[in-house]
Amino acid sequence: MEAFIKTNETYLISGLCVKESYNDAILQIQTAADNKRFICDICEEDILEKSHLNKHFHCNTNEKPYSCDVCNKEFSQKYHLNQHYRTHTNEKPYSCDICLKEFSRKDNLNRHYRTHTNEKPYLCDVCNKEFSRKHHLNAHYRTHTNEKPYSCDVCHKEFSQMSHFNRHYRIHTNEKPYSCDVCNKEFSDKDNLNSHYRTHTNGKHYSCDVCYKEFSQKNHLNDHFRTHTNEKPYSCDVCHKKFSRKEYLTKHYGIHAIEKPYSCDVCYKEFSQKNNLMVHYRIHTNEKPYSCDVCHKEFSHKSNLNKHYQTH
Repeated sequence: MEAFIKTNETYLISGLCVKESYNDAILQIQTAADNKRFICDICEEDILEKSHLNKHFHCNTNEKPYSCDVCNKEFSQKYHLNQHYRTHTNEKPYSCDICLKEFSRKDNLNRHYRTHTNEKPYLCDVCNKEFSRKHHLNAHYRTHTNEKPYSCDVCHKEFSQMSHFNRHYRIHTNEKPYSCDVCNKEFSDKDNLNSHYRTHTNGKHYSCDVCYKEFSQKNHLNDHFRTHTNEKPYSCDVCHKKFSRKEYLTKHYGIHAIEKPYSCDVCYKEFSQKNNLMVHYRIHTNEKPYSCDVCHKEFSHKSNLNKHYQTH
């Protein structure tokens, strides 16, 4: 059914013959030169093509005339319904002509294709770094603005990226959506699952090219490598002392703090930094969010887990 009903009236404006077609939202003006334009009287946007009228009308009215006959979800535009329907049929009509990978949506194919062409059309106007996807640019841009739009409603910690927030939130819910298909152990983080897999294969894929010590995780190799280079990339902005690991810097900051604005609501102990309070709070909750992927021992502090790893 058409989203608008026309009634016609002809009259003169400045010597031109004008035909007007209208309804509650759409006004069509036709000049003697047969040039047509459509003006929405809700948002006053010019609509140049008749075929776009219904689409625009549904956007303004929030009308959703198209519904999925499987799950009853409603859509304002028919092609959105068609895209959604493929989630039920698993139809993937778009395929990459290089690697033959298939996709249910054309925009997903276009994004994938950039992995072959290395095209990066999205540019950061601050540092000129290039990205293949717009949401990667948006996430990167927050490193310049320090914007953290995602906030945990449990501990109020803020995050710049949704994925980081989701990963953090599982600490509170104890949700573990990733499971090992060898031993069925469950993990809250996919990276932890990947690290765990190596315990079955005895895989230590990262080796130091100085002393040849091997590591199952790349960040452990990076930390170790600084023992050879004496690199200390983390510096205190108060006294400028440098540290090889970020957790050492965080611990060091406590000696500068005079004010302790964060207090435990159980024992009233005060802290200069919020993350120190959060770590302390685990004494009361007995929460141990860090587990060894070799022997499965659990720890309340990440630094204790890192020390424990050295026993393996």
